Amino acid sequence: MSQQDQRDSSRGDGDSIRDRFLARRRFLMLSGSVAGVGVLAGCGGTTEEGTATETDTEAPTPTSQPEPTATETETETETAEPEQPSLAERYPGLRILSPEPENAEAAERATYGDYITPREEHYIRNHYPTPDIEESEWAVSLTGLVDSEIDLSMEEIKRSFSTESITHTMQCAGNGRSYFEPQVGGNQWTFGAVGNTVWTGTPVSEILEYYGAETSDGYFLTVMGGEHPEGEDVFTRSIPMEKVMDDTLLAYNMNGAPLASDHGFPVRLLVPGWFGCNNIKWVNRMHVMETMVIGDEWEEPGAPEDGQRTYTHWQQYSYRVVPEEDTRAEHYEDIPVYDTREQMERTDEIRNAYMYDQVEKSIIAYPGEEQTVTPSPSGTIEVIGVAWAGDDAVESVEVSTDGGETWGDAEFFGPVGEATGWRQFRYVWENPEPGEHMLASRATDERGYAQPATISAPEDQIRGIENDMYPWNQGGYGENAYESLAVTCTVEEQ
Repeated sequence: MSQQDQRDSSRGDGDSIRDRFLARRRFLMLSGSVAGVGVLAGCGGTTEEGTATETDTEAPTPTSQPEPTATETETETETAEPEQPSLAERYPGLRILSPEPENAEAAERATYGDYITPREEHYIRNHYPTPDIEESEWAVSLTGLVDSEIDLSMEEIKRSFSTESITHTMQCAGNGRSYFEPQVGGNQWTFGAVGNTVWTGTPVSEILEYYGAETSDGYFLTVMGGEHPEGEDVFTRSIPMEKVMDDTLLAYNMNGAPLASDHGFPVRLLVPGWFGCNNIKWVNRMHVMETMVIGDEWEEPGAPEDGQRTYTHWQQYSYRVVPEEDTRAEHYEDIPVYDTREQMERTDEIRNAYMYDQVEKSIIAYPGEEQTVTPSPSGTIEVIGVAWAGDDAVESVEVSTDGGETWGDAEFFGPVGEATGWRQFRYVWENPEPGEHMLASRATDERGYAQPATISAPEDQIRGIENDMYPWNQGGYGENAYESLAVTCTVEEQ
């Protein structure tokens, strides 16, 4: 029994929805068939996707509901409100970290045997509870350095501009946070806060050009979400204009179906290749400006009992690489480079890197953690996984079957799309010895950057990847060390 199965059993789930949902996936993985099914599932809206026909304005209703029981105070026309499905029921392929706000990650490594991640297995990261939004009543404001400020309805966003689709590996900046020692605060993500899906929407560049926005390099589009409760910080990120004009979308479809509420319905920002924190959900304002969001002018008083609320928190204070010795991140109006890995190399100019472009990373899907595997009749085991590197293409992947002592080259297979979508890889493990083995994978991108081996200790006080170590930081952001993601499996005798 796997660790996840043991946890489920201890919770008393029994034959849960997630168990039944994943049973077929385990069978496909063991039979070698799983690698190809995701492409059709993601793009064709098949039953594997499961939610292709949802309107996503509400959670799906169970197939049957118990008859409401009238109370002494109910009239003949009164009925009890049907109980809505839980987060676990809506997303049977996820492990729930918190039910509200909704935070959940892929429960099984088998998720990463597919090219396209089904919605039921795509992680969810929310800072506040999912809002209940009517699409017909939603608008996105465009303000700041534009010829004319405007409120855009969803109908205008969808129908007045062109439509584009892009495959994007979206990853929470905190993915792998649980591997930091000593432990840092926040949701303790392991490997599962990442997914690869096809996003469809309107190019932001077209909207900005149409309304006469300042779109020169060096300017920013500050984007705000509309989910915050009264008086709370507004989830806000400043995206450099060169990235906005290149490939950023206002996305309203995910894998060919409308966004689910938990994924940002009716519209979210889609910043291909960049960490999930930049992909603002429930977008309700876009503001063109000369700098990142910074300073007192972006602090405003809330209700008296709520105190001050800020637009700067998630841009300047959070999602930064802050080592133990710093009391807070250094704030900047602009930085010379947005690639996160390059920021880490220029600590004289950027003291605390911002989580923008993703760093190189890979994960093994099969064999899974603590899985027992049997070699094929020819004496081999096929190791399968995925690798990505944000805006940059993955150049190569190596696999080790002895915990990183020796390495062999893996080969790519499956679809080849944009660099912003992950690549599938396989490694043929020949004549494995019976017993326990530690498997690791190491990706290298087209610039020659490779995953480091370990996470540093706080006392090392490093701000970038050096000496084959990823920097320990107070937020637990950006982790990509291959030892953290290694799996232990047992090889049986043939």
